[in-house]
Amino acid sequence: MAGEAEKTGLFFGSFNPVHVGHMIIANYMATRAGLKEVWLVVSPQNPLKPKRSLARDYDRLHLVRLAIGDNFRLRASDIEFGLAQPSYTIDTLTYLREKYPAKAFVLIMGGDNLATLHKWKNYEILLRDYEIYVYHRPGYEPGPFANHPHVRAFDTPQMHISASYIRESIRDGHSIQYLVPDAVYEYLEKSGLYRE
Repeated sequence: MAGEAEKTGLFFGSFNPVHVGHMIIANYMATRAGLKEVWLVVSPQNPLKPKRSLARDYDRLHLVRLAIGDNFRLRASDIEFGLAQPSYTIDTLTYLREKYPAKAFVLIMGGDNLATLHKWKNYEILLRDYEIYVYHRPGYEPGPFANHPHVRAFDTPQMHISASYIRESIRDGHSIQYLVPDAVYEYLEKSGLYRE
């Protein structure tokens, strides 16, 4: 494995829309977990989520770019947009390893995802070949892989904010100021995204 400074964290998500909770976790991992950078990988379709509730791929990617702003430790990635659908993490990682052989990729996920990792495609290979950095999710037990040698747990600051709550608030005409980064708030106010 590459040295600590060369590790790139991959934070996968629908980011539908990206909110301050996502950004706090991404920044924490980028600055306190020994990673060189964190890529926020916008997933076009999570195999475990219905597609109809997603905003368009490039709208969500644009919001992530707005949220990141000039933070050089974070990067928005559309790598999965060109891969087969639905996108599976193991396939994306295989592609990234081929494209960026000098990088050591680390998976960043919530404790709820770790608990259901056994449902993921080729999860045994994920555990064998990649480090997994897990952030605590209140109300979820980390499951049988919590003590795996490639799993590291981090006590990141937690915010009880969900993208579905934000979408609901927008539809109901409630303010989402401070729930999303300022640039994202301004864009959502002007664009009308999620209003219908």
